[in-house]
Parts: sequence; structure tokens; C-alpha cells
Amino acid sequence: MATQTHFEPQPTNDLNSLDNYPLPLSPPLPLVSKDVELNRALTASSRSALFSLSHNDVIFEDDWLIAVNKPQGIYCESVLSAVPNLLADTNNEHGTKVPELHLANRLDRDTSGVMVITKSHKVAAKLVKAFTEHKVRKTYLALCVGPAPKWGQIIVRSGHGRSKHGAWRVYAASDVGRTLPGGSVVKDMQTSFQALSINGFGCLEAISESGKEGGGDLLIVEEKSPVDFDMKKDEILIRACPQSGRTHQIRLHCQYLGIPIRGDIKYEGVYEWKGKTYDGHELHAETLSFTHPVSGQSILLQAPLPLWANQALGLQR
Repeated sequence: MATQTHFEPQPTNDLNSLDNYPLPLSPPLPLVSKDVELNRALTASSRSALFSLSHNDVIFEDDWLIAVNKPQGIYCESVLSAVPNLLADTNNEHGTKVPELHLANRLDRDTSGVMVITKSHKVAAKLVKAFTEHKVRKTYLALCVGPAPKWGQIIVRSGHGRSKHGAWRVYAASDVGRTLPGGSVVKDMQTSFQALSINGFGCLEAISESGKEGGGDLLIVEEKSPVDFDMKKDEILIRACPQSGRTHQIRLHCQYLGIPIRGDIKYEGVYEWKGKTYDGHELHAETLSFTHPVSGQSILLQAPLPLWANQALGLQR
């Protein structure tokens, strides 16, 4: 990747801001990301205003939950707003009212994949509690661009928090618990990664192993990433399993590993690649698995693969 210009903080005489706060280990936002992100947000707002769901988007539904496959470039709130119309025909047939709907999980605007909506306050509270207590297992797929990793599997443990300019950044694992500007604290962040393919070749059968826990060496982050961004660039499909639920967690850890997600310009991902300009990052919420909050049954929800994932696995050319 070519060298990028970043927002750098201005010098200050406030010793508290310089000496008493932990320093982020990931770089600030690239300067070019401001305009690109603004344009993406405007486009997403227009698309989201017209968004509707069809029954083909439904992954799972029962009396308490409905899970849908969220597309890239649509806000979560617009998906939630589209559910009543989706349910209206069925409810009218049975003479029942549209239930009170709540988002059980949120995805970034440009992240596609499994979204769960609950149909009552009680079920929502139970599922939120399961997410909070890390009893919901999540897997994601991401198409990254960077030097091919030397690991097949790896676990990354670091700190996570907002820098003094409000951007989410990676911090040292040893900084967890320390106070940040604004009064928040550095929180723990851990993600396991598995490399599925490199330049379209690799472990083709890995796509069927999404239910297996990740392994590999443990990387405890204590210093800035040593990755050389001027090395040869490859296309790497990875599966990520976040063991914590921090904002932009997978995107930040991919950036730290030197393999930012394609299209993720906020975290140094390529915006233009092989003659194509990307409208968003290529990150997909592949699966959610949890104990049903009412029936107690084990539930595994899996979203269909996006085109870029199929191509990276060599399943479609």
C-alpha cells in the first residue's frame, strides 16, 4: 500500500494529555478517509431510506426471533424498520399484531451478514444478557489485502479505546484499565483468526468448519505493529472469531496484523485495488450461535456467502 497521510494531533502544553494517558499503537485515521467516509454515509442514507426486506432475506424465524441477512451499505436501523412490513402479511393472515421489535446485535454500515431481531422486550433482555456475558459465538469472514501471513491461525489480544480525538484505536494489552481522554478506560479485546485462502488458493474445506473454535499462537500486543506495508500485497480471506465485543474490533486487529480489510479506508484498507474502486469494506457476519432464550435449544444461524467470499475461496470465478 502506498504511504498514506494521517491526522496527527497538534502539540499541546497539557502535560496530562501527554504523560498520563496510554498511547495508541495503531495509526490515526488516514486523511483521505474523511471525504470517502462522508460520501459512503450519504450513499448509505439514500439506499437505507428505500430499503425493504423480502422473505429471501430471512435466515430464521419463530415466534420470538427473526434473523435476516443484512446487505452491505445499509444501516441497522433501516433493517429493523423494514421488518414490520415483512411480517405484516403473515400477521394479517393470522389476525395478530406486529410484535415489538428490538435489535439483538448491530453490524457496521458496510458489514453484511446475520442480524437478529427479537419480538418482545423479555426475549430482547435475555439475548442482550447472553451477548454481554459472551455466551453468543460469532464468526466473520473478511477479505484482506496485505503481505501473506506466516500464520495459519493466530489469537490477538490487545487493549481497545478511543484516542483523544475520538477515533477507535488499538492499545497495549498492559494498558487495559487505564484512563483515556474523556474519562473512558482501555478495555480488553481478543480475536482469533484463521487464514482460509491466499490469492484464491488455500484451505477450501475450511468454509465448512465455522463451528470450530480457533487456535494458533497467542499474540499479546505491547508495541506498534512491525509489519512492512511496502511488501508484496496478497488477497487473504480470513475467518475471525471475536471473543470480546468491541467496536470495530476485527477491523482494528486486521489493521494491526498488517492485513487491513479491502475497502476499509478508515483502517488503512485499500480503496482502489486492481482497477476497481470499493464502496465499503468487505466484512461479513457469517454465523451466530447461541442458546435460544425461550426454548433452550442450540441455535446456529448462518448467512449466505457474499460474492467476494465465494471468489476468494475459488468457488466462483
